[in-house]
Amino acid sequence: MTVLVALGANLLIAAAKAVAGLLAGSPALLSEAAHSVADSLNEVFLLVAVRRSKRPADDRHPFGYGKERYFWALLAAVGIFVMGGCFSVYQGVQALRADRQESFDGYVAGLAVLGVALLAEGASLVRALYQARGHGEATSDPALRTVIAEDATAVAGVLLAAAGIALHMATGQVAWEAGASIGIGILLVCVAYRLAREARDRLIGEAVDTELRDRIGDFLASQSEIDEVAALLTMRLGLDSVLVAARVDLVPGLDSEEVELVCVRLKRRISAEWPEADHVFLDITEAPGGEEERPSSSASSASSARTGPATGSPGHEKPM
Repeated sequence: MTVLVALGANLLIAAAKAVAGLLAGSPALLSEAAHSVADSLNEVFLLVAVRRSKRPADDRHPFGYGKERYFWALLAAVGIFVMGGCFSVYQGVQALRADRQESFDGYVAGLAVLGVALLAEGASLVRALYQARGHGEATSDPALRTVIAEDATAVAGVLLAAAGIALHMATGQVAWEAGASIGIGILLVCVAYRLAREARDRLIGEAVDTELRDRIGDFLASQSEIDEVAALLTMRLGLDSVLVAARVDLVPGLDSEEVELVCVRLKRRISAEWPEADHVFLDITEAPGGEEERPSSSASSASSARTGPATGSPGHEKPM
């Protein structure tokens, strides 16, 4: 709903800014029109991301489609950079090179359009911030983060454009308006870079936050059957999906059936305590009874039991 509200507002504002900018010949208004067009296209990307990321896992994508959100968020960042940032800087540079004295006939209407845009963008920003505040976990949603970044940038861009136009009208110097257009472009480039960096981190595989990882590690270490947690790896697969892979050494004396039961219990406890951890894999090694019985590293790796998202009991292999 937040994305739909932002899309509707951006489409109306883009049309109004474009008409006013063409009539007045204002580079700041044209930059803002390009900004709104880029935002509108990005909202479409985000709607596609929300829909496609909810598809269930299949044979080709056994971990689901959660990372679709990050792919489309990356495309949205590219759209902000190219359609918004680069075009705005271009408009500002062209205005400085031309250095012509425009008629101010359409500028009053342009300022009125910016006033309406400020109200619409501000309302969309307030709604997005309200949703993020009401659902703390929603701040990890790239779609919501992108909407917040776009709306905040849009509010700042409208203020810059209005200031540039007002100073241009007051002084007759187009440099003020050109500077505002370039400032809008630089602002959009910075926002696009930050959104793209976040999407890139999630796409290439980002671990969960340190607090969640430590809590899972403490839970495993506190189990009486576990002698040591040798390794714990995590990766976000989507908005509500996390992969957990751990290698743990068990205490001596457990037979294969007991190891199997421990695997099932630990996997179920982790998924129950942290529902987002829907893919849990455990590499189990039974700790040796004495130093002379300690297997080689290759043998330890062969003695493993894994639990995954599939139903049923995990398998167990004895050392070769």
